[in-house]
Formats: sequence, structure tokens, C-alpha cells
Amino acid sequence: MTTATRTDATPDRPVALDSEADLDELLAAHDRVLVDFYTQGCTLCASIEPVVGNVARAHDDLAVATINPRDDPPLIERFRITSAPTLVLFEDGEEVGRLADGFQGGDAIDAFLDDPQ
Repeated sequence: MTTATRTDATPDRPVALDSEADLDELLAAHDRVLVDFYTQGCTLCASIEPVVGNVARAHDDLAVATINPRDDPPLIERFRITSAPTLVLFEDGEEVGRLADGFQGGDAIDAFLDDPQ
């Protein structure tokens, strides 16, 4: 992942992350971040991928990232990932909500972004 600062433009497509360090760097660089925790071979995860891409393009104030926690196992415990896909919303580096109910359409994700729970 390339180094970013809060003054960098928010990416208009999901950023693929490889490690916990990459995720921490992205969280430090952007005020609002939506992270899609996915696993390889998960059909729901594959189905939500284009939806997450559309969300990234639709929200100028939101950085969107994808990461497979199996590639860096400490992520599983740190972020309490018990199912995939799990979408976690961060504001100023702190988790403010999560959506872990399987496949979600764009409208459901937009509603979650407006009112994270």
C-alpha cells in the first residue's frame, strides 16, 4: 500500500490491503474508512465486492478497503471477526459500527454509513 496522509484524496475504489500494518496506515490517513473483511472462496464475499466498489465511488468522504484477515491472523482477534463478509466502519481510527449480516446491497450499506450501529 502506498503511504497516504489526511490531505491525500480519498480513493474512489477499494484499496486492497495485505496486513495489519497496511490497515493501521489507512486508518491513520483517512477520517472515515469502511473495511470489508473477506475470505477467499466465500461466495457472499465475492458477491459483495462490486457493491463495495460502488460504495467507494459514491462517497467522497469515505476510504474503502478490503482485507483477508486469514492473511494476517492477528486481525481476526483484534477486530473480532467471526464471519465473512464483515464490514467495519471507522471514524478517526475508532470503530463506530459493523455490519456482519452476510450479503448487503448498496442501499443497506448506505443506510449503515448514515447510521452505523
